[in-house]
Amino acid sequence: MFTGIIQAVGEITQIRPIIGHGNNGLSLCISTGELDLSDVKVGDSIAVNGVCLTVTSLVVGKFSVDVSQATLSCTEGFNQTGIRVNLEKALRLSDRLGGHLVSGHVDAIGLVVKFEPAGESCELIIRAPDSILRYLTHKGSITVNGVSLTVNQVEGDEFSINLIPHTLAMTMLSELVPGMHVNLETDMLARYVAKLLNI
Repeated sequence: MFTGIIQAVGEITQIRPIIGHGNNGLSLCISTGELDLSDVKVGDSIAVNGVCLTVTSLVVGKFSVDVSQATLSCTEGFNQTGIRVNLEKALRLSDRLGGHLVSGHVDAIGLVVKFEPAGESCELIIRAPDSILRYLTHKGSITVNGVSLTVNQVEGDEFSINLIPHTLAMTMLSELVPGMHVNLETDMLARYVAKLLNI
């Protein structure tokens, strides 16, 4: 489990295909930026752009993860070196829940349709697929590339978010431009309520 509060921005420095066992996945080496790995060990989970991945190896300032073909097929941003990624270590039970409960399981890929300054902040508008629209609501929570954010408005298949300067400074969301794709995870509480109400 995660909170959607990004702890560092890293970078994919190496990509290797996983050979054997019919696996078409990738092994990624990620530089950690300012992320403290002193309490991380092989087998721990780290959210990379909102995707929960298992650490397979550790060296100073870097860690490696394997990404299965199934994960690659439903996420965005793991196919090129030099891509900067949002990083968050798994939540401890004693940690503050500053964002919202995030599983690290991406529900859909969204399309950035607008990213423009709005005063000191920026307005981000994302087009979402029909499969997740029922979980989006005014002032509800959404995770975009691993960042816990508040939905300002929902109109048709698009939703808007106000990004404050702190969020822009601490994440890679400042690098978004129209036409880019982003990983989306809806609020798990909204999903459970919809399931219980059978809607």
